[in-house]
Amino acid sequence: MKRRDFIKTSALAGFGLSMGPSWIKAAEGLEAVAITQGPKAHWFGYYDKFQVDPSGRFALGCEVGFEGRSPEAPDRLGIGLIDLEEDNKWIPLGSSKAWGWQQSCMLQWIPGSDEEVIWNDREGDRHISRVVNIKTGEKRILPEPIYALAPNGKFAIGTAFNRIQNLRPGYGYVGIPDPFQSVKAPEEIGLYKIDLRSGEKQMLLTIAELASLPHLDKDVSDNWHWFNHLLVSPDSKRLLFLHRWRPEILETQVMARTGFVTRMITCDENGKDLYVADPSGNSSHFVWRDPRHIFVWTKPIDKEAGFWLLEDKTENTRLIGGETMTTNGHNTYVPHTDNEWVLNDTYPDKERKITLYLYHIPTQRQVVLGRFYSPESYFGEWRCDLHPRCDQQGKRVFFDSTHEGMRQMYYMDISRIVGN
Repeated sequence: MKRRDFIKTSALAGFGLSMGPSWIKAAEGLEAVAITQGPKAHWFGYYDKFQVDPSGRFALGCEVGFEGRSPEAPDRLGIGLIDLEEDNKWIPLGSSKAWGWQQSCMLQWIPGSDEEVIWNDREGDRHISRVVNIKTGEKRILPEPIYALAPNGKFAIGTAFNRIQNLRPGYGYVGIPDPFQSVKAPEEIGLYKIDLRSGEKQMLLTIAELASLPHLDKDVSDNWHWFNHLLVSPDSKRLLFLHRWRPEILETQVMARTGFVTRMITCDENGKDLYVADPSGNSSHFVWRDPRHIFVWTKPIDKEAGFWLLEDKTENTRLIGGETMTTNGHNTYVPHTDNEWVLNDTYPDKERKITLYLYHIPTQRQVVLGRFYSPESYFGEWRCDLHPRCDQQGKRVFFDSTHEGMRQMYYMDISRIVGN
């Protein structure tokens, strides 16, 4: 694959940036470099996973030959490696039949490894995960799908993706029906832990257990419950997930996006020491800042909506970027900046433009990297959020975008801005 021409994202690129405010001037000269091109659509997936290997040379990606509809059981997703030093050459790694537009197939590098990558797949009547060594070609199968990996590279956590698909279409996988679709709070499924080497599985918490836990002193057991958005703390000792429920089974796609309640839960790596980190019902996108703090978009009880820093197992909270980060987005910390720099995006505004930006916490300074047009055809389940993620060096931002008319992947060099 040949490298595409650089796409200007400064004021001259036509993404709606004016030359007035200082934060626009700070972004002058930046370029969005395309690393994939048509005729197939390409993207990575979620924002809280390693797309780029530790050396910075290889980026992971997915490709598919259609857009604008939900995946169907036969649809196979191509998995590839992009050599950023060899004209963005696409190197096929395999495929998956367990994927969605928002989080793809949980494709990612195993933390601490420059050789092994992992993704979810469907084999027969079960979901699995595949591990591939890009250097030796060795392949192995784990008996369960993964959702998030521990930073120590030793284990993953997961939940039932067919349950998610049943209650929040687009975030689970088609092809295998939820066997408990008539049960509001199953005892058989929930949060599990799987050893990345042996494949041994340990059930940590069941959906029934969490459904029996009152919410703001009210019984919520008589609802349809599921788990979503799992993450492991930087020291691999605490787990974080969203427990969600809705009063009725889905009847329309609108209900798939609304009508549910959320509470953020933490526990230790064995499912013990449970704590409701955010009981407000408003938790959305989040990352761990360090082993004790969670950076999340929410509206805490009796407080304003925004990005809040919550201290685990306490009621301590602090608003971050209250004057600038005023809308929900996909937030992460830029590596090797002592958690001073935040990378974030927005949803499309009225002009269908998505803003990609950095925020410097000590100086409360925003640096807009670009605004990217999202065609109206990208909406709902198959929308294309930027889902920005840094490489492991904290030098480049990689993101998915449709500003050239179809879903492709790009990167921008931010090293001169953040000092990496």
